[in-house]
Amino acid sequence: MNYEQIKTAAEGYKADMAKFLRDMIRIPSESCEEEGVVKRIAEEMKKLGYDKVEFDKLGNVIGWMGTGDKIIAIDSHIDTVGIGNRENWTADPYTGYETDEIIYGRGGSDQEGGMASATYGAKIMKDLNLIPEGYKIMVVGSVQEEDCDGMCWQSIVNEYFNGPEDARSKVEFVISTEPTDGGIYRGHRGRMEIRVDMHGVSCHGSAPERGDNAIHKMAEVILNVRDLNENDAADDKEIKGLVKMLDPKYNPEHYEDARFLGRGTCTTSQIFYTSPSRCAVADSCSISIDRRMTAGETYQSCLKEIEDLPACKKYAKDVKVSMYMYDRPAWTGHVYETECFFPTWINKASAPHVQALVDAHHALWGENRLWADETAKAKREGRPLTDKWTFSTNGVSIQGRYGIPCVGFGPGAESQAHAPNEITWKQDLVVCAALYAAVPMLYKPENKDGSATSFRQELTGNDIK
Repeated sequence: MNYEQIKTAAEGYKADMAKFLRDMIRIPSESCEEEGVVKRIAEEMKKLGYDKVEFDKLGNVIGWMGTGDKIIAIDSHIDTVGIGNRENWTADPYTGYETDEIIYGRGGSDQEGGMASATYGAKIMKDLNLIPEGYKIMVVGSVQEEDCDGMCWQSIVNEYFNGPEDARSKVEFVISTEPTDGGIYRGHRGRMEIRVDMHGVSCHGSAPERGDNAIHKMAEVILNVRDLNENDAADDKEIKGLVKMLDPKYNPEHYEDARFLGRGTCTTSQIFYTSPSRCAVADSCSISIDRRMTAGETYQSCLKEIEDLPACKKYAKDVKVSMYMYDRPAWTGHVYETECFFPTWINKASAPHVQALVDAHHALWGENRLWADETAKAKREGRPLTDKWTFSTNGVSIQGRYGIPCVGFGPGAESQAHAPNEITWKQDLVVCAALYAAVPMLYKPENKDGSATSFRQELTGNDIK
C-alpha cells in the first residue's frame, strides 16, 4: 500500500471536505430535524460516485462502496444539539466563518466533520483500489444520536438488517467518527437516564405544616445523589462514593477496565414539580439523574443505588425510581421506542479492528497524536495514542448492545462538543480521511480475540431489541 499516495489524495480533497462540512453546518439539524442535512449528504455521495445511496426507515443515510459480502462500516451522527444562548457565540453558528486552519459553526466537531472525512475516505478507497476483495464499505450518516445514543443503530440492526445475529455475521467492525482529539479510542463508559418521583400533599402556603412538601423531601434525595458522586469509599461513609468501582474490593472482576474507562458519575440534571399555586405546598417533585456507568456496573445496580439512598428509604412509600423511555418520531415520522440505557463497552488494545487503526496511524502519521495549532496541541500533546472517550457515542448500541466491534477516530475535539463557538480543524479532516482509507487493507480478521464481547453489561428485562 502506497501511504504517500493516500496522504496526497486526502490532501487533494481538503478543500472539497471543507466546503462539504460548511454546507452541512449551514443546515440546522437538531435531533429529529435532520432531513435537510441527510439529503445534502446523499447528494455528496452520489456526486462522488458511491455504488448505492439510500435512506432507511428511521432516516439514516447509508452510502455503499464495493460489492463484497463483508462490511466495514464508518458511522457519523449528523444531528446536533441546539445553540443555547446566542449571546455566547461570536459569529452566526450556522454560517460562521472559515480560516486557513479552522471551520466555525455548530456541528463542526460534533460531529459533521466526521461525516465529511468518512464520505471522502471511502471515495479515496475507491479511487486507489483499497477495498479488500470480499468487502464493501458502509458509510452511515445517523440521526437522533444527541437525543438517544445508539437508537439509530438499534434501528439499523433490527430494521435494516434482520436482527443482531444477521448484523454480526455481516459487519466486521464499525469506525465511529466522533471527535477523538487525534487519538484512537477503544471504549467508553455507558450511561442511564434515571427519574425519581416524589409524592407530596398540597396545602396553603400560610400553614405548610398541614401539607407534605415534595420539594423539601426531594432536596434530601438531591443531596444524597451529590454524596454518591463526591464521597470516597471509606468504611465510615454511609453513602459510599462511585469511586469504589475502581477498587478490587468492590469490583473484583472489572476494576482494571474501570480504571481505564474512568469512574462512574451521577448528577441531578433536571427538576420538575407540581403545585396548585405559588402560595401552596408542592404536591409532587421529580428529578432526572444523568448516570455514567463504568465497567462492573449494571442497570440494576444503578437503580438500586438510588433506591438505597437514605432519603429514598426514609420516604420509601412516596418515592418511585425508574428509567426513562424514548419515543420521539424521526424526521421520517418513524418511531423506534427504546429505553434510556446505553451500555458500557471496551476492547482490548490488541483487538484486530483497534490494531488496524493503530497500524494505519503509525504508517501514515507516526506514533503520536497530531495537531494543527496551539489550541489543539494543548489538548493532545503527551496523551497516549490509544485511549477512550469521556462522553457517550453510538458505540453503546453497536458494541455495547450487539457485540459488533467498534473503534473510534474522528476529527475535532471532545471539548468542542455542545460548546459555544464550536470549531474543527481542516487538517483533522485530511488526517481522518487518509486513515479511514488505509484501514481496510490493514485489518486482519484472523486475529479476532473476542474482546468485543468480553465485557457486556447485562441488558434490561424490557422487550427492547
